[in-house]
Amino acid sequence: MNKITIKRTVLEDIRKDLKREEIAFLIGPRQAGKTTIMKIIQGELDAAGEKTVFLSLDFDSDKKHFASQQSLLKKIELEIGKSPGFVFIDEIQRRENAGIFLKGLQDIGLPYKLIVSGSGSVDLKAKVKESMVGRKRIYEVYPLSFGEFVNHRTEYRYEQRESEFLTIEEDRGSELLTEYLSYGGYPRVVLEDERREKLRVIDEIYQGYILRDISYLLKTDKIDTYGLLMKTLADQTGKLINYAELSATLGIALATIKNYCWYAEETYILKRITPFFRNLRSEISKAPTVYFSDTGFRNYALGVFGGVQRNDDMGFAFQNIVYLLLREKLRWSGAEIHYWRNTAKTEIDFVVEIGEKIIPIEVKYKAMTRPLVPRSFDRFIEKYRPPYCQVINRTLRTTVKLRDTEVRFLTVGDLLSSKTI
Repeated sequence: MNKITIKRTVLEDIRKDLKREEIAFLIGPRQAGKTTIMKIIQGELDAAGEKTVFLSLDFDSDKKHFASQQSLLKKIELEIGKSPGFVFIDEIQRRENAGIFLKGLQDIGLPYKLIVSGSGSVDLKAKVKESMVGRKRIYEVYPLSFGEFVNHRTEYRYEQRESEFLTIEEDRGSELLTEYLSYGGYPRVVLEDERREKLRVIDEIYQGYILRDISYLLKTDKIDTYGLLMKTLADQTGKLINYAELSATLGIALATIKNYCWYAEETYILKRITPFFRNLRSEISKAPTVYFSDTGFRNYALGVFGGVQRNDDMGFAFQNIVYLLLREKLRWSGAEIHYWRNTAKTEIDFVVEIGEKIIPIEVKYKAMTRPLVPRSFDRFIEKYRPPYCQVINRTLRTTVKLRDTEVRFLTVGDLLSSKTI
């Protein structure tokens, strides 16, 4: 097993905010690394001489302390006293009315900084939004990004120079991309060297999500249909989702299909991308596309974990990675990511909208040697006059003109650079 500690970019954001009064909320899919991040921060604080206590609602011995706010305060005071300190609470979603519970603690004006984690929980998110306005700062923790994965695999020799490394070491970069496409970025999966062990870990993560999180949220043990829907959506990554067709194919009520998709999104497993449109008469306006938060999770649901063979399937996995890179890159920018498709079925994979600026992006899983401009760009340029267009591929870097508009051919390595988009 690879013993090198994985560095997470979100850690620096949390470190910078440790002196802020708001509750720090780490939220995201299970096994994405939230608990590990909290333990790292606690270790750093302990080393600096700060007082800390770590409690988890996953532990029966800790659950009893969350019966009321007063019982929790007694436990905290027992461990670190009444002077300033840091209180870590893991898996808060398992506490009924978690948002109201934490709001009450925060409103008391305690001398403690609360650092709290929760797996994607519909109830938690709703209650926190409703009851903790101005009292929290949220940090989304996802599986490793491609940049984090590359840095870990190269033992941080090229940190802050990932794009340069992927350009110069093209063969090694291609190997890393294929590995990430096949296995994804869950930390425990990445840390295992053998495919068999990776498979065991992702099975545990997947089954834990279905059997624990979804079973708990839906208040039922009958979750086979949910798993079936995940497999179907995994096979339709990057494609338009027809709810009625899914309902008929799977034999699941339309309302249930939509409800399950909502739960999958709210638990950070996937994201629905809506269409970009300015003319309702000539462009579709309802059907979303979906992308998973981790390609390994998606591949496991599809039954191809670690063994993606079909070129078209690799293409959609690659498209999924480009979406994740765009999401990471555009964080805090206020940008929105859409796709575009008109009634003539002309499609563009992504349209990034930043205020009045719109950037069409097409994804090609090819080792391109010459700049073939997608036909869809011609229609889009004619209609919207974007400042430039982008084609994300595996190898080609160049720029050509179409209708006086730049078409930039870039690689995933370029998306790791701060200069793109």
